[in-house]
Amino acid sequence: MAMYIVCSDLEGVFVPEVWVNVSKKTGIDELKLTTRDISDYDALMKKRLSILEQYHLNLHDIQHVISSIEPLPGAREFINWLRSVTQLIVVSDTFVEFADPLMEKLGRPTLFCHHLTVNRDGMIVNYNLRQKDGKKKVVEALQSLNYKVIAIGDSYNDISMLKQADTGILYRPPSNVTADYPDLPVVHSYSDLKRIISGILSGAPVPE
Repeated sequence: MAMYIVCSDLEGVFVPEVWVNVSKKTGIDELKLTTRDISDYDALMKKRLSILEQYHLNLHDIQHVISSIEPLPGAREFINWLRSVTQLIVVSDTFVEFADPLMEKLGRPTLFCHHLTVNRDGMIVNYNLRQKDGKKKVVEALQSLNYKVIAIGDSYNDISMLKQADTGILYRPPSNVTADYPDLPVVHSYSDLKRIISGILSGAPVPE
């Protein structure tokens, strides 16, 4: 009998996009761009760091915004159900310094992410990847341990993870991601995710 594990993105799947919320709170329109818009993560992060320096926004400013973010409606209940039937690892391109209040509100599932370099003035001066293409590498590592992986994501930076997984599912992606990757199944609600995952765990084929 196959052993399954779920790898899921964080922002856009379980919580709102952090940088979109920072943009709304600060009024800095350029910070609205996310991996749903730009596929080059390095270019996106360098742009963000440049904007933070320009507007003198430090780590505390970002953490203050994050502390006010609540999970998407139904996310905590879905995670509780998921962890009752299989294992979950949240695999995210967020940072340790951002994630704590979000993970607390989600019941502290396991999180794999990156970390920041912060100077003594609290300014974010660089970001540090846990490893290059880390989402895909997590799936590959689990598969090497004889797990079958169900992966869930919504953005360009999730695609390599979704394609490596035994089953990859796009969850409420923007139309540009759907158009670029029409081969990946798309789901728009936690109830549909629950139905598909329940089917996979019981041996049913994934719907097209």
